[in-house]
Amino acid sequence: MQKLKSVLISIEQSGQIEEGVLQHLTPDEKEIVNTLFHENLVSEALEFLEEMDTDLEWQEFMENANASKKQRPSVWRPLLKYAAIFAGVIATGYLVFRQNDMASQNPISETSIKLKMGNHNVKVIQEGSSQQIVSSSGEVLGIQKGNRISYKVDSEIGELVYNELDIPFGKIFEVELSDGTTVHLNSGTRIKYPVKFLNKGKREVFIEGEAYFKVAKDKNHPFVVHSDQVAVEVLGTEFNFSSYKEDTEIKTVLVEGSVSMTNSLRPEDQLVLVPGTKGAWNRVSHDTHEEKVDVDLYTGWIKGELVFRDISFLDMIQKLERSYNVVIENNNELLSGKILNARFHVDIESIEDVMKSIGELHSFQYTIKDRKITID
Repeated sequence: MQKLKSVLISIEQSGQIEEGVLQHLTPDEKEIVNTLFHENLVSEALEFLEEMDTDLEWQEFMENANASKKQRPSVWRPLLKYAAIFAGVIATGYLVFRQNDMASQNPISETSIKLKMGNHNVKVIQEGSSQQIVSSSGEVLGIQKGNRISYKVDSEIGELVYNELDIPFGKIFEVELSDGTTVHLNSGTRIKYPVKFLNKGKREVFIEGEAYFKVAKDKNHPFVVHSDQVAVEVLGTEFNFSSYKEDTEIKTVLVEGSVSMTNSLRPEDQLVLVPGTKGAWNRVSHDTHEEKVDVDLYTGWIKGELVFRDISFLDMIQKLERSYNVVIENNNELLSGKILNARFHVDIESIEDVMKSIGELHSFQYTIKDRKITID
């Protein structure tokens, strides 16, 4: 118990789990510490442990806790307010009920960036904060600073373990994978990736949404992006990849290097793209095609820019909704078909500024209420 208290005191003082601080704890104690840290319960746990006079009391507590996997002993009644502290170790029916009850009272906001670690551990990422990304065993996998997570290249993980990042509408984020690959994630994007790539086979990630990849070169381990039936394979390059479910096409725009784009339904329709070209696979017809494009139209979002060229207002709506986290209800059929050219910056122009700018080109009436825009 004293070792556990010392570790908790260290974490309370530093505000983080420093590397190596957990090495003298048991696996159960490591899991307890990680649960406490992620749930912001370190101070409460120290108060709880201070009430225990001896290590024997701690041992009895753990024995009762483990026994409670089969029943609900009376020992828990006076400790209910501390139940969440040991949720990572004691999976009792009562605690599961209590956790679910707490979750229903304090659900994770839809506007939060979420990091899923394992099957059930979901961590909310605060963009303005800094913290370590720690595995269930207590190993530091990486660190978050602001709107970026960087994973360590030298973690001791020997098997594929995945994390999953979920970026809501209205936000963008970055992740540096363990091989040095940088991924810029656009609004409404979900990506699944290994916390460490193994030194064999391909480096594979899975995505829904839009991302810009700067892939670290490794000729022995090709990098593959999967989405739906499409796979894009590279050795080291820069490209934009878009696969929103509501879009008819999955698109890849190559900025630098070369990529191979294939789909599992028609493997023979392989595309090898060169810089300045876009490859697209149609979800309905399953056709694949390529064309030369202005890459700035597809990559400006990384800097917060929305660039529209010869596009109908109807096709603009989805991008505006994702970038500004709004819902646009357009009842103006004439406006839907208007072809527009425009450039906006989400950090400078508000959605109301956008509506006013478009209104100067094509007059229409609109109202904004609770992030819903109604156009008449």
